[in-house]
Amino acid sequence: MRGFYEIAANDPERPALLGDEGISYGHLLDRVNRASHGLTSRGVAPGDCVVTVLKNGADALTMMLATYQIGAYLVPVNWHFTAEEIDYIIADCGAKVVVAPDALTVDELASGRPGTPPEHRRAGSMMLYTSGTTGRPKGVRRRLLDLTPEELYPILMRKSWKHFGLPMGGVHLVCSQLYHSAPYGQAMMALQFGHSIVAPERFEAAAALELIERYRVTNAFMVPTMFHRLLAVPDRESYDLSSLTHLYHGAAPCPPATKQAMIDWLGPVIWEYYGSTEAAVATMVSSQEWLARPGTVGKALEGMTFTIVDEDGREVPPGSPGLVYIGGINRFEYHGDPDKTASAMRGRDYTPGDIGYLDDDGYLFLLDRRTDLIISGGVNIYPAEIEAALLEHPSVSDVAVIGVPDDEWGQKVVALVQPAAGVSGGEELTAELLRHCAPRLARLKHPRLIEYRESLPRTPTGKLSRRNVRETYLSS
Repeated sequence: MRGFYEIAANDPERPALLGDEGISYGHLLDRVNRASHGLTSRGVAPGDCVVTVLKNGADALTMMLATYQIGAYLVPVNWHFTAEEIDYIIADCGAKVVVAPDALTVDELASGRPGTPPEHRRAGSMMLYTSGTTGRPKGVRRRLLDLTPEELYPILMRKSWKHFGLPMGGVHLVCSQLYHSAPYGQAMMALQFGHSIVAPERFEAAAALELIERYRVTNAFMVPTMFHRLLAVPDRESYDLSSLTHLYHGAAPCPPATKQAMIDWLGPVIWEYYGSTEAAVATMVSSQEWLARPGTVGKALEGMTFTIVDEDGREVPPGSPGLVYIGGINRFEYHGDPDKTASAMRGRDYTPGDIGYLDDDGYLFLLDRRTDLIISGGVNIYPAEIEAALLEHPSVSDVAVIGVPDDEWGQKVVALVQPAAGVSGGEELTAELLRHCAPRLARLKHPRLIEYRESLPRTPTGKLSRRNVRETYLSS
C-alpha cells in the first residue's frame, strides 16, 4: 500500500491519532475527504494557497492531508503570531482560504461535504514562510508535479524517506508545532508509513518521557534544546523507553557532550539529519557513524553534493571552512522575491548560510551560521562552539553567545546565560564558568562578559535567533 490514503481505505480501524482526540485512519480519511471538497467548493485549485492557524491535533493533520491531495500549497502559520503578522502572510501568498478558530473552522469547512475522494487528485506541498536573517518572511515554494499522492510516494521514498529507515507501522511522537517544516515533514512521513501519531500541544520533558512509555512510541523528532531538558529530568532513568528505535534531531547545532549523553542513555537510536526548509533533508548520520566522527552531521545523501566555498567564491579543500552549498536539491523559489532566490544560489546549488567543512571522507562538520560569526582581533569565532562548552556545565540551563562591538577588538564575545533551576548567577558562577572554559576553549574564545537571564527567546523548534538577541542586547 502506498501512503495514508490507501492505508486508510484498506485498514480503516488503524489508530491514526492517539490520546484524548483519538481517531482512526478511516475516520481521519473521511474528514480529510470532506475538507478537500470544502476547499475545492470555495475555489481552491491546484497551485493555490490555503493558510491554517491551528494547534497540534486532528485539525492540523486533517488540513495537511486535505491540501496534499488537491494540489494546493498548505501555508501553516504560527498561532503565536500577531494579527498583523498573520495578515501579512495571508496577503503575501494570496490565500484562497484561511482556516483558523476565529475564522473558518475545519468542522465548518467539512460540514455537509461528501466523504468520497475528490476528483482529479494531485499531490500538493507545504509552503512555509521563513524569515532567514533579514526582512519580512518569504514563502519557500516548490514546483508541483502532476502526480497523485500515490504516484509521488515512490519518488519521495527513493530521494529521502528510505534514509530514515522506518518500517511500516509504528508510533510517532510530535514534539514541536506542526507549522514548522521538520515536524510537518516527520508527521506526514509517519502517516504515509501507517504510523499512529501522538501530538501534544507543547513539549514538556517529563511529559514526553511519560508519553513515550505510555504509547510505546517508536520514533520522534527533537531539537538539541529538548535533549538538554530531557537529560535534566531527575528520574529519567525510571521511564521505560525501550520502544524507541529512531530519535531524530536537527534544526540546530547539537553540543557534542549533549549528544554523547543521549547515546549513553538511550543507546544507538539517535539519528541526526541536516537540511533546511529550502533544501529538505541533505544528510543522515547514525549514532555509530557519529561516535566514529564526533560532531559530524553526516555525508550527502544519494544524489546530493556539498561544496565549501571561501569568501572569494572559490572552492576549498577538505578541512578548510567556508560557506556550505548543497547540490542536487529540488528546485524552489522564494515566493515573490527572485532577488532573494538568486542570492541563495550558486548555479543550481543552494546555501542555507552555514559555515562548515568536509573531512577527507566527505563527512560534513558545521561551525556556525555565517550571520552569527564573531570576528575578534581578526580571528573567526563560532558562537555555537562556545555555547556547547558552557552547556556542559551543570549550572547552565541555556546560553546564547553573541558578538558586540568593541573599540579594540572589533567585536567581543558576550555570553548570556540562563542558570539551571535553583542556581543564582553572579561573580562566583562567572568565575566557575570561565574556569570550566579553560581546558575546552582557546583563551581568545572565552567570553569577555557573562550576563545572566531568566530565560532566552527560543522558538518551539529550539532555534535561537542570535540576531534578535544581539539587537535586544545592544538596544537595552
